[in-house]
Amino acid sequence: MSVHATARLRAEPDGRGATALPLLESAGPLALRRTRSPLPEHARVTVVGAMSAPLNGDRLAIEAEAADGARLSVDAAAATVALPGARPDGEPSTYDIHLTVGERATLHWLPEQLVSAHGSDLHQTTRVELAPTARLLLREEQILGRHGEPTGALTTRLTVHRSGRPLLDQQLAYGPGAPGGWDGPAVLGGHRAVGQLLLADPSFEDAPHPARLLGPTAALTPLAGPAVLVTAVAPDARLLRTILDDALRELLDGLKEGADSDRVR
Repeated sequence: MSVHATARLRAEPDGRGATALPLLESAGPLALRRTRSPLPEHARVTVVGAMSAPLNGDRLAIEAEAADGARLSVDAAAATVALPGARPDGEPSTYDIHLTVGERATLHWLPEQLVSAHGSDLHQTTRVELAPTARLLLREEQILGRHGEPTGALTTRLTVHRSGRPLLDQQLAYGPGAPGGWDGPAVLGGHRAVGQLLLADPSFEDAPHPARLLGPTAALTPLAGPAVLVTAVAPDARLLRTILDDALRELLDGLKEGADSDRVR
């Protein structure tokens, strides 16, 4: 029997310089827990898996909103593993994520890896709506197959709008049923871990980043808006995370230097 569940959360300023969570609603296998944040002004929510999911046929969703002026960080306690369930040939599972970030709000969306186990079939969509002055840090990582096994079927789509206009619309597909060449030298080149790091910040309007390579298996791409996208592949999850963490540190250092320069002027 498939599971249909939608978890919801909302963050808003508490009027005392911090962020409150007036809505924190768990559902099915998606348990939301408020946890201690290392960032004083941020509310932090950790997604805890309450059961094995998604299985083929499951319909899962998370809706998260950082209201105007809020600062919210969302992470996960463990990787999400897409599994075939009792009927590997049944309906695919879906995992829909809808994020809204208001004026002067900040959202850090940093889940753990999504693992596509052999025999699974998952369609994941992430939709983001950004206000003009919103800030977003978003990381997605896909691991194609557990150790020693081939990947399942995985389709992911990441769509971001800023001020109602498209900022990014990217779809990736791997495994059985995906267009030919997904594991060839022009795409993965034999790697089984792939990730994206998206950083949107209004300050990029004044200082856009040039496109460039970040080592042999990663690239930074400026978007048509105040945002940059880092895309990387790696042999395994650990190396992928290292690449994305190094890229993030470099980007954040650049933002800090820009802010310091503005204060000097």
